[in-house]
Amino acid sequence: MPDPVLEVIDISKSFWGIQALRGVSLNVHAGEIHAVTGENGAGKSTLMKIVAGQERADTGRLHFRGRAIAMIHQELLPFPELSVAENIFMGQEPTRWLPGWVDKAARDRQAREVLAQLGVNIDPRRAMRELTVAEKQSVEIAKALARRADLLIMDEPTSALSEREAELLLRIIFDLKRRGVAILYISHRMPEIFRLADTITVMRDGRLVATRPAAELDADRLIPLMVGRALGPASRTPGAHGEIVLEARGLGRPPRFHDVSFSLRRGEVLGLAGLMGAGRTDIGAAIFGLAPATAGTILVHGRAVGVRSPAAAFAHGIAMVTEDRTEFGFVPDMSVKENVTLSSLGRFSLGPFIRRRVEARAADEQMIRFDVRAAGRGQPVKSLSGGNQQKVAIARALLADPEILILDEPTRGIDVGAKAEIHGLIAGLARAGKAILLISSEMEEVLALSDRVLVMREGCVAAELVPAATSPDEILRYAMPG
Repeated sequence: MPDPVLEVIDISKSFWGIQALRGVSLNVHAGEIHAVTGENGAGKSTLMKIVAGQERADTGRLHFRGRAIAMIHQELLPFPELSVAENIFMGQEPTRWLPGWVDKAARDRQAREVLAQLGVNIDPRRAMRELTVAEKQSVEIAKALARRADLLIMDEPTSALSEREAELLLRIIFDLKRRGVAILYISHRMPEIFRLADTITVMRDGRLVATRPAAELDADRLIPLMVGRALGPASRTPGAHGEIVLEARGLGRPPRFHDVSFSLRRGEVLGLAGLMGAGRTDIGAAIFGLAPATAGTILVHGRAVGVRSPAAAFAHGIAMVTEDRTEFGFVPDMSVKENVTLSSLGRFSLGPFIRRRVEARAADEQMIRFDVRAAGRGQPVKSLSGGNQQKVAIARALLADPEILILDEPTRGIDVGAKAEIHGLIAGLARAGKAILLISSEMEEVLALSDRVLVMREGCVAAELVPAATSPDEILRYAMPG
C-alpha cells in the first residue's frame, strides 16, 4: 500500500483544563473516504482543526503529502458583506492584465460553475448575509471544491441540507474519490457514513476507540462504540391534543413564502418539511419575529398578535431554537451560564439587580438536564463543541417555559446519542402540553416525531400529510418544484 496522504501521530490537545484529545493516531490514503464518528465533545472537530492548521496540538506530529488541505466547517464562517463569488475565491481570485487586478467576470463565471456542480442556483453576486443557512452551507462546500485540494475535510457538510441537496453532495464526494482526493468525513448521519466510508474511526472522550473497515460495521455495532450503550429508534405515540394555540392565516413574506395558513394545537407536533429554499425556516423566523411577515396574521389563542421581534414573541409565550446557532442561538464570547439565562433574566432579578446565586443554580440545572459538557458554567460557549453549543441554545429556549416552541433543525450537528435524547425531549414536551413546530431537513425525523406534516414547495404549502400514512418518497414528490 502506498504511503498515506495524511499521518496523524499521537496528537493531544487540552482546552480550559479539559483534555480534548488524548494520543490520537490515524492515517488517510489517496482516494479514501475516512469517516470520523463519535458523540459531541469526543474531539472530532478539534482534531480536524489541528489537521487543517487552525489549532496547534500540545503534543504529537502530522505528516501531510499533498498540495493543499481544504475544510468545510460545521459552523459556517462566511464574510457576510462580501458576495458569494468573493467568498468562494477569497485568496485565489482569477486575475487579468496585472497581478492583483481581479477579473470579476471570470470570478463570477467560475463561481457559477462550481455552484452548478452542487446543483445549487445561487447568484454569485448576492451578498452572503442575504442567504439562508442551507445556501451558506452550499457556498462553503463550493469554496472547498474550488481549492482543488488533495485532502478535503468535511465536518457535518449535509447538516443544513435537505435530502435532495445532500444527495447531490454525496455524488460529488464519490467523484472526488475517483479523482484520488482523500476525504476526512465527520457526520452523525448513519446512512451517509455507511454509504460513503471506506474506513471508520470512532472517538470517545478525546480518545480513539477503534478504526475499522466500514464493511465490518453496521449501526448495531457502531453505536455502542460511539456512546457505550444501545439506542432505540426515534418515535413517539401521539397523544390527545388540546385547543388551538397558534394559527397562521395567509402569512407571507415574498419572495420567501406566500399565503401560508395552518393551526397548531396544545400537545401537538406539527412537522414542516421541504427542500432548501422552500420557505420552512422563513416561516419559523416570521412567527418568532426574526424576519417578520409582511402579509397575513398570527394568532395566539385566537387573538391576533403583532410579532415584530423575538422579545414580542417571548411575551406571547413563543420561543425558538434557530438553525443558525452561531448568529442567533447564542453569544459566543459569553459564558454558558450567561447564554442559558439570557432570555429569562427577569426571573432572576430584583429590580435592576441579578440574583447571581439563583441564576447560577438555574444554569447548573439546565446543564445537567441537557448534558452540556463543559469545564463549568463560566466556560465561553464559543469553546464548546458544536453539539454542546446546540444544547445550550435549547436549554435557553426551554428555561423561559414557552407555550409554543419552534424547533428549526434541532438535531443539526448533534450526535446519535444526543439526538435520541432530544427526540425523547420533544416527545415529552408534547405530552406536557407544549405546542411544537418542528422544522427539519431529515424526513425520517419529521415522520417519527410529528402528528401532521406540512410539505413546503417554492414558498407555499403543497400538502398536509399524516406520518403513519406517508413516506419520505411521497414527501419528496410534493416538495419537488413543478
